[in-house]
Amino acid sequence: MTVHVFIVGFMGAGKSTVGPLVAKGLSLPFVDLDQRIAEGAGKTIAAVFREDGEDSFRRAESAELAKILSGPASVVACGGGIVLDPVNRVQMAAGGVVVYLAVSNEAALERIGGGRGRPLLGDDPQRAVRELMEVRRGLYEGAADVAVDTTDVDPAEVAESVLGLVEARAG
Repeated sequence: MTVHVFIVGFMGAGKSTVGPLVAKGLSLPFVDLDQRIAEGAGKTIAAVFREDGEDSFRRAESAELAKILSGPASVVACGGGIVLDPVNRVQMAAGGVVVYLAVSNEAALERIGGGRGRPLLGDDPQRAVRELMEVRRGLYEGAADVAVDTTDVDPAEVAESVLGLVEARAG
């Protein structure tokens, strides 16, 4: 495969779990965008949000995306908010296949441990998830070339579905 595969979706959708499986299946390197931002900042994502603010994080996210796009093909687990910037959406669409991993609000909240340590979820994680999903769901769907629901599906099965869809799309 000569293009990137960008995996987008809400926190807890399985991007960082499914991504390495897809990368292995495509014989491509795996990149966790949030991990690259944290390494570049020398602190956790929660610390970046707390100390530098969300705007700073979003700028770093776009800068890392640009670096990835200029490099060799890879499978990229994107942060949940990458789709908020229309430039990011355009760049991902031009640079590869965008895969949306869908997840229910309830499953997302359960998978992320009720929201502890997630800076965007605040004091009322259920409300925050509901409100963020309302904003982001349409952006994920609009950005995606393919979508896979991960709500009650084993990560290996999700990866198999993604591989099939990506290969069909690229083929």
